[in-house]
Parts: sequence; C-alpha cells; structure tokens
Amino acid sequence: MLRILVVENDHQLAATLKYLIEDNPRYRVVGTAGDADAAIAAAEETDPDLVLLDLHLARGTTGFPVAVRLNELGVPCLFVSGKAPAFPMPDLALGCLMKPFTAEEVHRSLAMAEDLLRGRETVRPKPPQNLTLYGTNDPPPAAEPGFIPSKPSLRTRLEHWISRHPRLAG
Repeated sequence: MLRILVVENDHQLAATLKYLIEDNPRYRVVGTAGDADAAIAAAEETDPDLVLLDLHLARGTTGFPVAVRLNELGVPCLFVSGKAPAFPMPDLALGCLMKPFTAEEVHRSLAMAEDLLRGRETVRPKPPQNLTLYGTNDPPPAAEPGFIPSKPSLRTRLEHWISRHPRLAG
C-alpha cells in the first residue's frame, strides 16, 4: 500500500484529492496539510511514501522549501500546481501534475509515480497530457510565448536559503 500525504491549501480540493486517491485500495492518505510548516510536520510524523505537493500554499508559503525538506527526509513528491515550474526539478520532485485535472488523470499519475518509486518500468500507454515526469528522456516543455527568463526573486532565494538552515526558519 502506498501511503500518501496531500499538501494543498484549498480544503475542498484536498478533500477531493483524498477521495480520488483512496478510490484505489492500493493507496491511502495518511494526512493533509495546507501550509509549509504543517506539511513538514505531517511528513515527519506520518512518514509517507509519496507527497502530492501544491506549490502555492496558505499563509504566503510555497511548496519549494517543503520539497527541499522532503528530499532531505528521503520522501519523494509529485508537484500538483496550476502553474508548473518553468524548468524540470528532478532533484526535488518526480514531476508535476497540472491543475485542473480529472479523476482519470489523478489515477494514471499515481500509477506512474508508483511505478517510478517501485523501480518498475512504466508500461502505461501514455501519461496524462497535464503530467510532466522529470528525469525522463522527454524534451523539456517549451517556454510560453513572450516568456523572458529572469533570476529568482529575493523572496524565493531567501526561502530556499532558509529552508537549508532549519534553525533560522523557526
């Protein structure tokens, strides 16, 4: 059984995801969280096999520091976001499932994530269109028209730095 933690600031969407995940008896939701601090605490307490991690969380926090801490704990995550990162982040996540999604897309994404976690070759005919798996041989997604790359904001750089220095975060 795959134990899953859902990190989503929208309570209704978190409840829907829990329902969709537990629709398959191979998966069980071990907890939910709405912000970065609660997510890290829940991950440390429940020891999940996989975290579905929204990138825009409550109280102005993001999922990136959570992903960094999960990586340190050895817990893989799958980003779930309305706006995917502009570039793959295989060191932080298995991939990204874009919102909105259907029940079928959630089920197929979980099955593919489970295959990756179990070290099995993915034999699924085709991933959902809104799922990007990092670390595969697929070409990176094309930038949006008019996209101009820039360096991360000061806030983002500070969040990343603080996430690597836990005693400063509290």
